[in-house]
Formats: sequence, structure tokens, C-alpha cells
Amino acid sequence: MKISIIYKEENGWYVGHIQEYPEFESQGENLLDIYKDIQKGLVPDITPSKVLELII
Repeated sequence: MKISIIYKEENGWYVGHIQEYPEFESQGENLLDIYKDIQKGLVPDITPSKVLELII
């Protein structure tokens, strides 16, 4: 399984979201904190988006 996290670092904290869940932005001391929030079910009614990869 491949997971893409879109993030930026601000003052020692990571702010971002998992690519499949763009409407949920989280922050944490590390990137794993963002993923754990979703895994624990802290994001109610979240629907993953889909990514289409094209080779041109």
C-alpha cells in the first residue's frame, strides 16, 4: 500500500493531509501523527478521494 502525505513544516510542527483525504488537514510533531488521526477514526464521515495517474 502506498500513502502520499502532502505537508509543510511550520516552526517545528508538520501540517498536512493524506492525499486521499484532502479535506482533512491535521498537524503533529511528526508525519505519523497525521496518519494516526485518520486511522483512529477521529475524522467522521470522511470519504477518500481518488487519484488518476497518467503517463504522457
